Amino acid sequence: MPVEFLGIAATSDASETTARSTTAFDRDYTLRLGRAHEEHGWDRVLFAYGSGSPDPAPAAAFLASHLEKLQILLAHRPNVSSPTFAAKTFATLDRISQGRLTVHFITGGSDREQQREGDFLTKDQRYDRTREYIRIVKQAWTSQERFDHEGEYYRFNDFVADVFPVQQPRPGVSFGGSSEAAYAAGGAEADIYCLWGEPLAETAAQIERVKQAAAAAGRTTPPRIQVAFRPIIAPTEELAWEKAHRTVEAIRARRGDAVGTAGAATPENVGSQRLIAIAEAGERYDRALWTPTAAATGGAGNSNALVGTPETVAAALLDYYDLGVDILSARGYHLLDDAIDFGRYVIPLVRAEVARRDAEQARKAADAERDRHQLIAVQA
Repeated sequence: MPVEFLGIAATSDASETTARSTTAFDRDYTLRLGRAHEEHGWDRVLFAYGSGSPDPAPAAAFLASHLEKLQILLAHRPNVSSPTFAAKTFATLDRISQGRLTVHFITGGSDREQQREGDFLTKDQRYDRTREYIRIVKQAWTSQERFDHEGEYYRFNDFVADVFPVQQPRPGVSFGGSSEAAYAAGGAEADIYCLWGEPLAETAAQIERVKQAAAAAGRTTPPRIQVAFRPIIAPTEELAWEKAHRTVEAIRARRGDAVGTAGAATPENVGSQRLIAIAEAGERYDRALWTPTAAATGGAGNSNALVGTPETVAAALLDYYDLGVDILSARGYHLLDDAIDFGRYVIPLVRAEVARRDAEQARKAADAERDRHQLIAVQA
């Protein structure tokens, strides 16, 4: 089974540990970071979405027009535009990138963040809207005939696009979440289902829940699974753990508050609540999973770390691969340097082991087929 690697496409150098030294959208930095991923073995990068951040769609178009191979995962919130407008935007970007686009639809896990751009629906309503939105986008991508739509959240007549994606029948749809509403929506509509890094047992349970939701929606093939981590690597285990503790101290100093302590507000989204609960239950899990980075951010997004040498982190990633995870998302705390180091020292190890396993599996299949033919010959 092939394995893919997703990195981050940032438009500035800010992170949880580092204050921004660039503008919010820095052309040179955006391109340097993208090139670092393309030149060091990554498959695609995520352009994330924030209510006050630079618009990710034109940023993605800028990067795609300057790079040849790197694929784009574009985050998009349904509340910011009509689905027909979005479908044209995505199709145009797929044209600019020559078929390298996947769209990650974000329902929104924080009422406060959603309301910053005028979205006052409840979380369950947002999930219902997202499902309707994705279906309209898919139809707009694929329908050569005019169509009408009258749903709970959108209504229009006589729409047909004049721009269609390069990818046929359409670009991929990515989706994430850890609530029952998320499983139902993503299980029904997603090509890729995204999870934040959790211990192996919890991840396996979530994968099974996604499969169940896909089956309940009548699908015979479930979504591919992506899992996201914050790798902290160094040449030795001792140096890696020293780096990990410095990282947490930097996160706490930069936030300057008591996130993760008794006085901190409980996050609204289930995914962050799960990360906090896992951190409260223990700091270290499995081969290399470390939770204090998640605790220090209050379970904010992709925040659980994998700590160790490149060999240790690669082995840990392969443990998730063994669960059926074939897209591995990784983002360090020094975006540029960590993208280069992870690409140089971790990605080749994982790819080599996956190739070895695939070759071994192919050899066994060939041997079994040869034995079958020999048995048929003897019986004849």
